[in-house]
Amino acid sequence: MRTTSTSIGLTALRIVLGVVFIAHGAQKFAQGIPNVAQGFSGMGVPLADVAAPLVAGLELVGGVLLVLGVATRVVGVLLAVDMVVAGLLAHASSGFYSQDGGFEYVLVLAVGSLVVALTGPGRFSLDAVFLLASRRRRGVQEPLPA
Repeated sequence: MRTTSTSIGLTALRIVLGVVFIAHGAQKFAQGIPNVAQGFSGMGVPLADVAAPLVAGLELVGGVLLVLGVATRVVGVLLAVDMVVAGLLAHASSGFYSQDGGFEYVLVLAVGSLVVALTGPGRFSLDAVFLLASRRRRGVQEPLPA
């Protein structure tokens, strides 16, 4: 059974990750999707014209969903994959440190997203509210797992 401190920790992680992804998704939209697609193409991203709006949308909407704690496991997996691909395609050749363009930062974002996907959103999330309401409708009295 999870403790309150665990749920607070998961909530803090979820919100910080969500805000970071919101900022990066919004930045891509502000730059203009055609410009992002051109940048992706220069990095060797396959189907850059398709990838640019998908990645921008995933980061913006996925970030909002993380903050709210909605569909967190699915969103966490998608964002982790997004960061692994970014790390491999855009950052791996620059080494480890982010100050040199390396994969350090995207690695932290990928692992944080994976943690949320594996552990769930914590008790303080809309996912938990929906789960509790569903259990009450079915008459289940067991405590929530998250």
